[in-house]
Amino acid sequence: MKKKTVGIIVSAIMGIIFVVIMAIPLTLVPPVTEPINQGLSNLNSINYNLPNLNSTNSTNVKRWVQVSENIEGRIETLYLPYDDFLFNVEYDKDEQNQVTGVHISLKPEFTDLYNQIGFFNKPSDTIIVYPIFTQEAYGQNGFYDYYNKKCDVHCLTVNILTQISPIYQSSLRSYLIFKLLNYDMVTDIDVDKNPNMIKKYNKVIVLHNEYVTQREFDAITAHPHVIYLYPNALYAKVQTDYDKNTFTLIRGHGYPDANIANGFDWKFDNSKYEYDIACNNWKFYKVNNGEMLNCWPSFRMELDESLLRAISQ
Repeated sequence: MKKKTVGIIVSAIMGIIFVVIMAIPLTLVPPVTEPINQGLSNLNSINYNLPNLNSTNSTNVKRWVQVSENIEGRIETLYLPYDDFLFNVEYDKDEQNQVTGVHISLKPEFTDLYNQIGFFNKPSDTIIVYPIFTQEAYGQNGFYDYYNKKCDVHCLTVNILTQISPIYQSSLRSYLIFKLLNYDMVTDIDVDKNPNMIKKYNKVIVLHNEYVTQREFDAITAHPHVIYLYPNALYAKVQTDYDKNTFTLIRGHGYPDANIANGFDWKFDNSKYEYDIACNNWKFYKVNNGEMLNCWPSFRMELDESLLRAISQ
């Protein structure tokens, strides 16, 4: 009988070359499917390497994943110990070796850990704010086409989409992991429309919410316990028009003046850390209403138990 693939599935546009195709065990986790985001402009290259493939001593074989990210023109490369992953991570690819899906699912051997850091048998006292404005800002005919001089200021107004289609810039892997661990989730839109909704939660986790409204910024910075999990969050100010179903960049990221960095003039801006995608020396440090992480945690969260526990605490 053919086994059914289960877990969380997300589609993205990424380049991939498989040096070795590896079988990945399946787990009994209900699937969640996220649609492809055609606006993804930064390509993610992934290589699977299996050293000493012909070695007679298979116990010494270590499997590694090579990940290269194009981050605003900078190529950052990681080598991740695949067998140390705390989750099953699997990629689909087409005939052109382009990734068509990313699967993340739970491993049965880590059930105790998941129960300790997740919300399976208790209500969630933590809310995740998914960066849907950031997701769309990076899309085709979006803010980055303006920054890269591919279009004029018309690209600084984009449509509001309610469908979550996670990409690297919108914290893809972290979003999937939190979803698997049964965290409560809302989007920028929810917080913008109802800023008080996050008050009932003991803790708010901000992902790479780079583009937010003034209402959302005020709500997040007023909450007494926020984990700013990604550098470069709360970086630029946008304004929503729900009648037209659009949002527009108002201030920040060098607009309307090249000398403007953070659109809120926020003294806790930590964008300088966003290029550290290895996150080997991660640490949280205190700010006035919570804690900030000093690196980009997407890949680290797949394999670092201490980081997951620190987030859950």
